Amino acid sequence: MRIFRTVRAMTAWSASLHREGVVIGLVPTMGALHAGHRALIRTARLSCDALVVSLFVNPPQFGLREDFSRYPRRFRSDAGLCRAEGVDVLFVPTGDEMYPPGFATSVAVQSLSRRWEGARRPGHFEGVATIVAKLCSLVRPEIAFLGQKDFQQAVLVRRLLEDLNLGARVVVCPTVRDDDGLALSSRNQYLTPAQRRAAPVLYAGLKAAQAAVRAGVRSASRITRIMRDRIATEPLARVEYLSVCDPHTLEPLSRVTRGAVLLGAIRLGRVRLIDNLLIRGDQ
Repeated sequence: MRIFRTVRAMTAWSASLHREGVVIGLVPTMGALHAGHRALIRTARLSCDALVVSLFVNPPQFGLREDFSRYPRRFRSDAGLCRAEGVDVLFVPTGDEMYPPGFATSVAVQSLSRRWEGARRPGHFEGVATIVAKLCSLVRPEIAFLGQKDFQQAVLVRRLLEDLNLGARVVVCPTVRDDDGLALSSRNQYLTPAQRRAAPVLYAGLKAAQAAVRAGVRSASRITRIMRDRIATEPLARVEYLSVCDPHTLEPLSRVTRGAVLLGAIRLGRVRLIDNLLIRGDQ
């Protein structure tokens, strides 16, 4: 496995492979890799001739009340996981490499950035869109692999790549969960033991709503109320948002007909958890 820390090294490698017709895949991450990332990497490894994993804790994705310095950085263990899974290149640029002095450009996917996560984390998706655009211009992947847990991010990145003709398509891989249903996330490590026991309640709310749809409930307001009522059984959980949305536009629905995505975010103390479930209208 090669480790590149500069833009020049990354672009030279990708250019040489493109001249040979090699299909490049990209798994963009902020590090602190876990079993969910491992699943992404394994899926990507089977789909591409050459695989790049990026490790970059992206400052513009962090809001004023989010601790950029606290985000876990575990280069040695992350590199070991990537090496064991057959990654070809680990791209680990510095902040100055990605945002050199005088950097003054940002990218925004307007409509998809305004709701849900975007409304609660101003500037977050602008940071996501900018770094993904930069990574795709450097790595030049044919396929970018993202996890379903960050559903809004995946939808936004797909729109970004299509709108800017960046030459990559998005593959969204299923959320990886612990045995109790909690979606794997680098932020789970911040949970206290009591909060960790409470954390699966968000997924339980989503599953209760999914069961209601299967039983014939189509009203989005009723489905949302079912999610809220289930989460309310956990006193440590505070709901930030729950919604029934169109899976392509993320606009809220009044009824589930052809399909929907259930989106939710809760707080347990200072820790913020997000999750989602895709449902079909015929469920």
